[in-house]
Amino acid sequence: MLSTVIENMGLLCSRHRHYNQADAEENVQTAEIERRIEQETKAEKHIQKLLLLGAGESGKSTIFKQIKLLFQTGFDEAELKSYISVIHANVYQTIKILYDGSKELSQNETDSSKYVLSIENKEIVQKGGIHNLSVKGVISEMSREVPVIVTWELSEIGEKLSEIGGRLDYPHLTKELAEDIETLWKDASIQETYSRGNELQVPDCAQYFMENLQRLSDVNYVPTKEDVLYARVRTTGVVEIQFSPVGENKKSGEVYRLFDVGGQRNERRKWIHLFEGVTAVIFCAAISEYDQTLFEDENKNRMMETKELFDWVLKQPCFEKTSFMLFLNKFDIFEKKVLKVPLNVCEWFKDYQPVSTGKQEIEHAYEFVKKKFEELYFQSTAPDRVDRVFKIYRTTALDQKLVKKTFKLVDETLRRRNLLEAGLL
Repeated sequence: MLSTVIENMGLLCSRHRHYNQADAEENVQTAEIERRIEQETKAEKHIQKLLLLGAGESGKSTIFKQIKLLFQTGFDEAELKSYISVIHANVYQTIKILYDGSKELSQNETDSSKYVLSIENKEIVQKGGIHNLSVKGVISEMSREVPVIVTWELSEIGEKLSEIGGRLDYPHLTKELAEDIETLWKDASIQETYSRGNELQVPDCAQYFMENLQRLSDVNYVPTKEDVLYARVRTTGVVEIQFSPVGENKKSGEVYRLFDVGGQRNERRKWIHLFEGVTAVIFCAAISEYDQTLFEDENKNRMMETKELFDWVLKQPCFEKTSFMLFLNKFDIFEKKVLKVPLNVCEWFKDYQPVSTGKQEIEHAYEFVKKKFEELYFQSTAPDRVDRVFKIYRTTALDQKLVKKTFKLVDETLRRRNLLEAGLL
């Protein structure tokens, strides 16, 4: 009996020691988790939150990609290859817009002949007859070893490509399809249509991709960094990236977390939950789009939409102390366009009067637009908010050196603001 009691007591002591050891291990794990949470919380306090806002097609996503290239590791080969389908889709969408646009213009314009596709003659030297032609044709003469003249209407190519461009899934861009697209692109009627691209929602990447069709259709094609910057895919939802303009964890610079959200109207409801705790809003305005309409509403001028959106963002209560960085983007397109299309075609700029030509006129027009945004900022900012930081930068999202310089300036501005708030300046 006594031995049984002693044995049971031994078991209880053993179990007690086992439980104590388990508790100790659990306590160590809990302490480690709490330590990590505390470290992460401290680290989070030093991360500055930047919000990238603007209307659709303002260049926000291109800025975002530049940040990844400039201040992170860039795109690895797998990421670059993931853009192949996007770039091929851009090509098919562009040629469809242009072909469909030329048909519409040829039916509705008084000088409609400019938009009628050519009837082409093509000389082909082919032994043993003609095989695998990329277009349907009427053979006017055939020989086994002499040139053969094939005649066809470009509209046959156009209809085929328009059908492909209207699909949900696009085929891989082959050499054969690239040749058809290039033939259509070079036709005078398509070039005439392209000159009116502002009326047809032709993407900014059109010319770049059309001039690189042979490379894009190579079987071993891997997109370049420049290809990725030109690639257009509408942002949906929220994407984020963490970076430092002077290198991660360096004492001389801040660490930023940049959030990019879709700019189209149906995406803006997702913005609100990101508005708290924002260090700075980077607002992108595409100043070249003063003569264009929205993708989602062809009755609304893009610049007027940008004006109204900027006004709305400025008045948000949670941005009372938030810095505003305004990127007047797409200056490269603006400087070419403004010499051909007067600023006063836009309702907001109706009081604009040209004063010169060439480079002087470009600068005059830019300063006019800049002043309009400055006036809007101060009109839309309550008196108790006028001391918040507001800076304007001239940008071209595709220009890597300019984007790098701009973000260094943004970094300096925000660091100075932090020092002022801490009473160190």
